[in-house]
Amino acid sequence: MKRTPLYQEHVELGAKLISFAGWEMPIYYNSIINEHVAVRRSAGIFDVSHMGDLIIRGKGAKELIRRLITNELEGLEVGRAVYGHVLDEEGRIIDDVIVYHWREGEYLMVPNAATTERVLGWVNAHKTTQEVIDVSERLACIALQGPIASEVLKDLTLFDLSTLKHMSGGFMELFAEGRGIGELIKGFRPSGFLCEHIPRQCRPGTKGTFGEFSETCFVSRTGYTGEDGFEILLERDSAPALWRVLLHIAGSRGLLPCGLGARDTLRLEMGYLLSGTDFDGTQTSLQTGPRWVIKPDHDFIGKEALARQQVTDGFERLVCLELLEKGVPRHGYFIHAAGEVVGKITSGTLSPCLRKGIAMGYIRPPYQVPGAELEIAIRGASVKARVVNAPFYRRKKG
Repeated sequence: MKRTPLYQEHVELGAKLISFAGWEMPIYYNSIINEHVAVRRSAGIFDVSHMGDLIIRGKGAKELIRRLITNELEGLEVGRAVYGHVLDEEGRIIDDVIVYHWREGEYLMVPNAATTERVLGWVNAHKTTQEVIDVSERLACIALQGPIASEVLKDLTLFDLSTLKHMSGGFMELFAEGRGIGELIKGFRPSGFLCEHIPRQCRPGTKGTFGEFSETCFVSRTGYTGEDGFEILLERDSAPALWRVLLHIAGSRGLLPCGLGARDTLRLEMGYLLSGTDFDGTQTSLQTGPRWVIKPDHDFIGKEALARQQVTDGFERLVCLELLEKGVPRHGYFIHAAGEVVGKITSGTLSPCLRKGIAMGYIRPPYQVPGAELEIAIRGASVKARVVNAPFYRRKKG
């Protein structure tokens, strides 16, 4: 199995490690519930270095990506990001990706770990004059998520984070100094890869002058939890130092290291798709949603297939389900209505915040509408459920 540059940190923290998409990754450190609650109440950090990183640049880069994803890239300003689906000619989802316009005319596409090679091959198969660079092995990514995420990151940068809106990002220097920092980052050497990308006028000063730890990163206000938060992209060899620094400066404020278990329950409370589970290469964007991910005013691969499917309007759709009785829905459980099977669960859990069973699954019409009451077969029993709108969990404001 592959290992991220943070593997040794996970081992030293006593993480329970599992195989995920060919990577040896932490499922939890202490408990999934504790880590889930920490992200909802304070903050957590996740190792998401297994995700892919593809730089697409050169003449026609924007036009290439517009042809490859369902969402619209036209008018996307430098620093902004967009979520979209990459489809095959039949409209089936190859992967869902985030695309950042991180420099003028240069884009960063982030596919899922299990599909990075396929997406890379798909992009290369459709490029003409564009340059496609796979930097997945060179970069690492740490997700800092939770209500105090901004407060934590403010301690590490001179960048005005109030200017960094949701689905936007920027190059910035993160730095730390003070008691204990030197010992934490022993052996750390600042890198230069991302520093090469940062416009000189945007730099807060000369690299390496701010403290014992100082590293140029690309930081985006994105995440997979539904909370405020950031995803920090940096040179792989610098990731362990930043991981330790974050735990050091914010551990007393409730920040915890979090594994894939909490990442899964957090995203499910928001109704976010999980590649390979909620879509497996046989479904289209019309089936999975969300509806806003499809912008039909531009030409993209799979558009004609979606138009044909839309006319039929008799296909299964992915819906959100909440249990009305006690029970825990799981992947593969059957959904019943009027005494017959009408669908199957793709993702399900007992929501740590809502204290009830929640799930997503594909259901055939006419049972896809919010409010429709169904039953889920759980260990030989029929448990009542109903269709609801996403998200299951709504973050409290203020």
